[in-house]
Amino acid sequence: MRISALAPVLLCAAALVLSFLCLFAGSKEGFMDDYPILTLNTSRIGASVLNASHSSSNPVISFIDNVTNSVENDINQDLSSLARALGLHDFYNVHLLDFCEGYYTPSPVPNTTLPRRKIHQNVTSCSNRTAMYSFNPRNTLQQELNASGHGDIDLTSNLDWPADVDKGLHALVIAQKATFVLYCVAIALIGVATLLALLGMFSEGRMGAFVNVLVDWLAFLAIGLASAIATAVAVKAVHVVNKYGDHIGARASTGGKFLVLTWVATAVMLVASMVWCFECIVGRKEKRRVSRKGYVDEPRY
Repeated sequence: MRISALAPVLLCAAALVLSFLCLFAGSKEGFMDDYPILTLNTSRIGASVLNASHSSSNPVISFIDNVTNSVENDINQDLSSLARALGLHDFYNVHLLDFCEGYYTPSPVPNTTLPRRKIHQNVTSCSNRTAMYSFNPRNTLQQELNASGHGDIDLTSNLDWPADVDKGLHALVIAQKATFVLYCVAIALIGVATLLALLGMFSEGRMGAFVNVLVDWLAFLAIGLASAIATAVAVKAVHVVNKYGDHIGARASTGGKFLVLTWVATAVMLVASMVWCFECIVGRKEKRRVSRKGYVDEPRY
């Protein structure tokens, strides 16, 4: 029995679990919904409406005029009040299969008495799981405006949602779908690598180790490429949103926990492949045995 093969078995199993977690993180409310690829913060959306001069025919201005003085004071003190009053959520966590939404508690805006570290996400719901999912913030926000009874408010014309954000995120749709496919391929290859590693514990010679090296390297390349594309999508999307959406109060941030998870899975597969490389180079030598006739059995590879 090849005891040294136990290490790649455990490594491959760990990479398989981590890859599954990356794929299904946030797939339902309460399950790793704080592991998004990126987070869209809309808690301060509407800042441009309140801080600029607009025509009274703007439905948003009419809405503000119709609210009570107490609510209007809250809006002036905390711009997130406008977003919530319009039926929008404070944040949208984007995952591989869906998105989750909710509110920041106790408040989305830090101040002298409320440091940022004490602000937490309260996820209220998640969308349906969809293969090769791609998040469209404009459609999502407009649907929530319509559902809250503010269908007369258009996200683009009344809340100044930038068309450049839509264009920039649309260019990433293919990359988002490719990321999902690569994670599926990586999970399949890592699963095969785990089974081969188990078989490798009971095989001898370099051939079994060589097969494991090939499969492990393919799995490593798949999960590594998936991690790289996911990272690139997150970074590019955040750049686009922050560049064009900052003036209306829309901000985005990369999901640090998700990126750590996926790159740890990549590193684990790299180590597993290196262990098999070592096994392939060294080989498994049997103890030399001396027969009754005095001949020495040659080690087998």
